[in-house]
Parts: sequence; structure tokens; C-alpha cells
Amino acid sequence: MDLNDTPEQAQFRAQVRAWLEEHKSEAPGRERLDNDDAINARRRWQGKLAEGGLAGVTWPKEFGGQGLGPIEQVIVNQEIGAAGVPGILDVIGLGMMGPALIAHGTDEQKSRYLGPLLHGDEVWCQLFSEPAAGSDLAAVQTRAVQQDDGTWKLSGQKVWTTYAQFASFGMLLARTDADVPKHKGLTMFVVPMDAEGITVRGLRQISGEAEFNEVFFDDVTLDADAVVGSVGGGWGTALTVLMFERLTIGLGGESFGYNADRFTQAIAQDAHATKDPDVRQRLGEINTELLALRFQSYRVLSALSQGAIPGPEAGLAKVTTVKGAIDAGELIADVLGPDALAEDSEWAYMISFLPGLKSAGGTEEILRNTIGERVLGLPPEPRLDKGVPFSELRSIEKQGAAA
Repeated sequence: MDLNDTPEQAQFRAQVRAWLEEHKSEAPGRERLDNDDAINARRRWQGKLAEGGLAGVTWPKEFGGQGLGPIEQVIVNQEIGAAGVPGILDVIGLGMMGPALIAHGTDEQKSRYLGPLLHGDEVWCQLFSEPAAGSDLAAVQTRAVQQDDGTWKLSGQKVWTTYAQFASFGMLLARTDADVPKHKGLTMFVVPMDAEGITVRGLRQISGEAEFNEVFFDDVTLDADAVVGSVGGGWGTALTVLMFERLTIGLGGESFGYNADRFTQAIAQDAHATKDPDVRQRLGEINTELLALRFQSYRVLSALSQGAIPGPEAGLAKVTTVKGAIDAGELIADVLGPDALAEDSEWAYMISFLPGLKSAGGTEEILRNTIGERVLGLPPEPRLDKGVPFSELRSIEKQGAAA
């Protein structure tokens, strides 16, 4: 396997590096996105990256992208990291919502939304999880009812919604038919976040941020053309989003700073720890997993560059990335002690942030089930809801619990 840049890739890397060197003085800092000034600075920087061809690298040219492959996207990520400047602000929009709109949206939706999304003028959020529908996403209860004039009336609640506090639009999964099995009665919608009837409340995390939110919808009116894909076809659109989400988290692990070299260097600062057999064993196991993931990522990139789309195996990258980083954080905390959690420590934010990331894109248990069934071909778990209309599931669940 030749992991060196081809001549074309080397030329592209040089162009990216030269652009970043020229413009990095214009880049904002990496401060938390808890005020309008910081958010607007990152919006402008995303717009600058888009103008330089460093945002939407894999998007088709007709939608403002570069029409390049995933390897070129990795090159851009690597060079942005090496330059020490922030990447795009709207990772959710560019990495997940945009690809879903490209795959399932109408021509009018693509024309209206993709340009402002690419340049950071309009940030997007993902309105999927609910208090009773997180791991089992198909159990969403937020309802959208079509009115006589073709519009939709939306009611319900979403939770764990990143960036809802400053997003312009969200992509929302709602139930439009409760009289069919739960996966078949779902529809995806574009929701303007400033619509009347929407309330956003921040959820404070142990990191001190309120990056996540709960969002309430009280008889929100949506236009008839707000549907993404087809009515009743929302599960297929949601799977597109989820696969890109898991791919973004999994393949983005090293760009997040979750890599074997960084963790090893932190442990090596303590001479006593480097001689401790337990520390060496734990670090070796972590690094083995992360290095294996790096080469698995190369395989995925090769498949994507040949036109494949992310499959269920992308969930394995997500599980490995987050588990490895959490284990590394615990090991570093054991070695460095309270200093690892000091406010000025480079590890404090990672350690407090990762528990939330563990649930993003699907919990580990759900992803392992998916990989087992759809990748390894293992027998599926018994299900009481298969083929049962969603409206009847409550009584079925009660009967199962009583038995």
C-alpha cells in the first residue's frame, strides 16, 4: 500500500498550504462559541475557506464545491491542522445536511440552501433525537400533520441538538403516519429555526458549554415544499445523514487530536509512568486500536474515492475513535493526576467533552448491533415491533413487559 501523495495530490497539498500561509493571519481564534462575536468570526472564516476552495471539497462543482475526492478532503484537514487555524464552523451542515440535500433534495432546495450553507451564512442543525427516541431513532414521536392547504403542522420535542441556538435551519425527522410500522411512517423536513412556535433551551455540559440544546415545537407551520425526499421516505434520508455523521466522527478522529502520537507524548512526560507496566499495557492497547483505525480509514477513503457511499461499517470507526480517546483521557488523568483537569490543561476539555460524543451518531451498543447484523451477518436481535403499526406499539410493549 502506497500512502504517499501522488504527484497530483502533492500539487494540491502545496496549493492548500500556500493559501493557508497567505491567509492564516485572518483566521479567528479557537475560543468557545458562546457569544455572537466568536460565532460571526467563525462564519466569516468559513466563507473565506469556501472562497479558497477549502470548504465543500467533495461537493459537486455545480453546488459550489470542488468536485474532488475524499483524499483531497483529508489533505485539506491535515493542512488546516498543521497551520493551527480553525476549520469550518458548520461541520454538521457541510458534512451531513449538505450531502443529504444533494442526495435527496429538490432542485429548488439545492439552489436555495446549499450556497449559504457552504459559505457559513446559514448554519444548520440536526433535529433527530428525542427524550424517548435516541438510540431507537425510528421511535420518534414528533408529529407533522398535513393541512388542507398542503402545509404541515409540527408538534413535539427534540434534544441533544448541537448549534440549535444559532442555526438558521434544521433538518428534522418527524412522524407523518402512525398507522404503519415505525420505519415507514417518517418524513424529513427543512425547518426554519426562527419560525413561530419554536423554543430553544440550552443544556449545560460538564465542560461548561451549552453546545447541546432541547428544542420544542408548538404547532409550527411548515411550507408544503419543506419535505426532503418523499413523504413516508424519511428513514432513507435519515440513514444518509447518519452514515455521513458516523464517517465524519470516525475519520475525523485524528483531526480532532485523538491520535496515538499525541497521547504517547503526554504519557512520556512522566518518567515513572513510562516504566509502569500497567500504564505501558493500557497505552499499547489504545495506540494499537487507533493505529488500526488509521489504516481502516485508508481503506474507507479508497472505497469512497471509487464512488462508494458510507456504509454501516462507518459506525465501527466512530466507536473505535471515541472509545480510544476516552480510554486515553482516563489514562492521562491517572498519570497526570488533578493537573489533567486544570482549566489551562489541554486535556480538560477533551475529557469532559467525550462522554457527549459517545452518544452522537448512535450509541456504542446500537452501532455494535448494526455492525454485527449488517456487516458480519450475525442473527438479528428479537424484535417485538417488526411489522407492527407504530400506533399499536405501546400496547405490544406493555404485553411484553407483563409477560
